[in-house]
Amino acid sequence: MAAPLDNHALDQLFREAQTHQWFDGRPVSVEQIHAIWDLLKMGPTSMNQQPVRIVWCHSQEAKDRLAAHAAKGNVDKVKNAPVCAIVAMDTEFHEHMAELFPHGDGKAAFGGTEPARVEARRTSAFRNGTLQGAYLILAARALGLDCGPMSGFNNAAVDADFLADQPSWKSNFICSIGYGDRAKAHPRLPRPSFDQFNRLL
Repeated sequence: MAAPLDNHALDQLFREAQTHQWFDGRPVSVEQIHAIWDLLKMGPTSMNQQPVRIVWCHSQEAKDRLAAHAAKGNVDKVKNAPVCAIVAMDTEFHEHMAELFPHGDGKAAFGGTEPARVEARRTSAFRNGTLQGAYLILAARALGLDCGPMSGFNNAAVDADFLADQPSWKSNFICSIGYGDRAKAHPRLPRPSFDQFNRLL
């Protein structure tokens, strides 16, 4: 049985970690990007759907392109991040399930062109792709990096600019990644108590 993580690890992942919008200038390497992927893909998804698709804007040219589709308050956050990930979902994820879920017919379970089937696929892709986006944040934190997830951008424009060659890929949110500049971080906002937002039956 696995032992609980120590307090240092819990602080790094949750208690002391926070959203960072500004970074200290240290780069994020391609090797670190691969390491994030190698961790996040291990998180659970329904029937191992693995619907997340990520475009890693690592070059300045790519970040500038992405920033052109961001809300005014997010433009500099995107441009100045060491890397900014477009976290997308594949609404045709079932096409890969023969490989990813070989002991069941996942492709048949999610296939079909009927509107109800298409909507069910999209719902599942969004749910599980968002889970994987959360795993990305935890993976980056586990590797000593900080994250700034954001939704202030034009999804349709990002899809047209970055995902046009994969029409079944749809952007969900974007996430800047780097080494946070703690001097510019805002104080942590309040968090609710267990009794406030939970029911134990």
